[in-house]
Amino acid sequence: MKRDGTKVITGKVRASYVNIFEPKAINGEGEPKYSMSIIIPKSETKMIKLIEEAIERAKQEGKAKFGGKIPANLKTPLRDGDLDREDDPAYADSYFINLTSKTAPGIVDQNKIKLTDSTAIYSGCYVRVSLNMYAFNTNGNKGIAAGLNNVQKWADGEFLGGRASAEDDFDELETDDDDLI
Repeated sequence: MKRDGTKVITGKVRASYVNIFEPKAINGEGEPKYSMSIIIPKSETKMIKLIEEAIERAKQEGKAKFGGKIPANLKTPLRDGDLDREDDPAYADSYFINLTSKTAPGIVDQNKIKLTDSTAIYSGCYVRVSLNMYAFNTNGNKGIAAGLNNVQKWADGEFLGGRASAEDDFDELETDDDDLI
């Protein structure tokens, strides 16, 4: 884990709402973007502190976009899963950040080998991400957003959203030669 200005390289986080191999428009509207959400356990206090410091830095760097001062009710990307996703057990005792990018993120495995298989990173697996906080002021909405730079797969995990793997759903079949006709 490390921070350089508004850029943060996270430690182990959980991927959710993964859309990093093909850009998609939200609800079919607007410009297509790459996106994902990361779930950060509240126990990861060092990582959360780095993210909060990057948000503060982005606020300072974005003062010009906010008319020279930081608004009191500024929207920030670090959200509390216990409040904003209280009905979803995957977000319990965690924070989360929604990340987006207009350009494709770099995606690698544990050995830094490029991943092109769109099933390799999915909602529920564990990753590290490189993200960048930045200020925005669009149509009267002011805040700090999180840009998605790169993703590194850390480990497999249980699928989120109730999805099971084919290996978990089925037993091995014993077949007779007659079953093959």
